[in-house]
Amino acid sequence: MWNKTRQPRLLDLSSRLAEQMKILWEEDALYLRTISMFAYQQWMRFKRAVIPIRRHAMDLSVASLVLVIGLYILFPTVANADQLFEQIHPDSLTISLVIQSMKNETEQYGQLPVAKDAEPRTQYTVPITAYTSDVYQTDDTPCITASGLDVCERDIENVVAANFLPIGTRVRIPELFGDRVFYVEDRMNSRYYYKMDVWMKEYSQAKTFGVQYATIEVF
Repeated sequence: MWNKTRQPRLLDLSSRLAEQMKILWEEDALYLRTISMFAYQQWMRFKRAVIPIRRHAMDLSVASLVLVIGLYILFPTVANADQLFEQIHPDSLTISLVIQSMKNETEQYGQLPVAKDAEPRTQYTVPITAYTSDVYQTDDTPCITASGLDVCERDIENVVAANFLPIGTRVRIPELFGDRVFYVEDRMNSRYYYKMDVWMKEYSQAKTFGVQYATIEVF
């Protein structure tokens, strides 16, 4: 509930505040009266200047519209940028460039030159055998080569095993496989050095291949 004893105190405080504001206003403390009067005078001047414009706002709008229409009729090159652009005639060089650009859009694309196969870096003549992904011919992970390639999942006969070439080396055996490219992805037993093993899918095919001597092209 409202405490009635506080009401006289609030009234006394408000009267004191009003008295102090009156003294400050009369003494023009901090230029309060000067600034307020100056702002009021400027506002009145602005208001008196705007009143005639507001009275003739419709007339000014109609006059502006008539002026724009008159400029468009009397000076079309100024009012219309397209007509001014049409009066500029391109020179012969610009015309030739435009024609050449139009011809280029109708011409067919050319073809890049085809790179030729590089010559082999070296050649070896070694005994070549064949193997399959069989536990008896490899290890307990017969499908995984020394490089980590899964030949069973890849299912492409272009993998060879060799100890005398780095992993990833490209080789060809033209006497046996023509232009087919093989990749060294596996290793053989450490006792076989200058020898190569060709991975095949079928055991019967690898057994029929046997041992053959051929020249290997290394790239």
